[in-house]
Amino acid sequence: MPLDSYNRDIDYLRISLTDSCNLRCVYCMPEDMTFRPRHELLSDDELRRLITLFGQLGFRKIRFTGGEPTLRPGLVELVRHAVNTPGITKVGLTTNGVLLDQLAQPLRDAGLLSANISIDSLDPQKFRQLTRWGNLRDVMAGLDAAARAGLRIKLNAVVCRGINDGEDVVTLARLTLTNPWQVRFIEQMPFGNNSAFQKRGMVSESELLEVLTKAFGPLELINGGTLDGEARMFRLPGAQGSLGFISPVSAPFCAGCNRLRLTADGVLRLCLLRDNEINLLNLLRGGEDDEAIATCIRQAVHEKPWGHGLAQHLIPAARGMSEIGG
Repeated sequence: MPLDSYNRDIDYLRISLTDSCNLRCVYCMPEDMTFRPRHELLSDDELRRLITLFGQLGFRKIRFTGGEPTLRPGLVELVRHAVNTPGITKVGLTTNGVLLDQLAQPLRDAGLLSANISIDSLDPQKFRQLTRWGNLRDVMAGLDAAARAGLRIKLNAVVCRGINDGEDVVTLARLTLTNPWQVRFIEQMPFGNNSAFQKRGMVSESELLEVLTKAFGPLELINGGTLDGEARMFRLPGAQGSLGFISPVSAPFCAGCNRLRLTADGVLRLCLLRDNEINLLNLLRGGEDDEAIATCIRQAVHEKPWGHGLAQHLIPAARGMSEIGG
């Protein structure tokens, strides 16, 4: 596995397939968002080449993200390629679920095992408020299709102060009582031109635990607090599923970070919350061979920073969340 300069195993690549989305979530992008033209994004052939290279370099896990990855016409075949790439042992997908009703079974047939589905509220009006364009029925249909297809399911909820930080959290957590799912509550992170809203709206892990403890009683800490990826895990009394708290602001997990991010326009981003980037698209289209690109990736791993600079008030400004893939 490739090691960075801090001796962390960097073996997880998140690949954004597009910066476009069929929702306009208030914490992610403005409603009048402009997206990149298709020719500026990595092609399917370029993505397959890079996925193969990352597998050869010791990366073990790939997660396809967006924008909204289900808008990418070649998604199913890209998943199939990743699943069959030597070295890659885990392939996941993060989606808003709107199109999952149509795609869950084809994705499962291609070898996908798990899906993270974004759903910030089970209240249709709140859901519409948060997503601007979304219809909760579409996401619930996608969730049902994912369950029928046998995908392992995690539900992601970004919590916004004053909107879905009360009963909505309780209702989402209640899903774990009767379903073997992980419901994950995610702190907002400040990005680019939306950072003021995100900082005002951030709800900490400790505040959410207080809400849930009041509703359900004491939560059981799982694995002594050892993170599952980036999530600290709990279980409600008697629950089939679990709760995860992803808290990059109030409880950073940089020491255990094992990931790089590849944006849809071919830029390798070394930390979600820093603007350090290396352009792989230019290398691909400039005719560089695989070894030259692999050398560049190894150097990127070595240069990965220790962590974000939020405590020093350093806010990433080059890209918004939808342009990175989360």
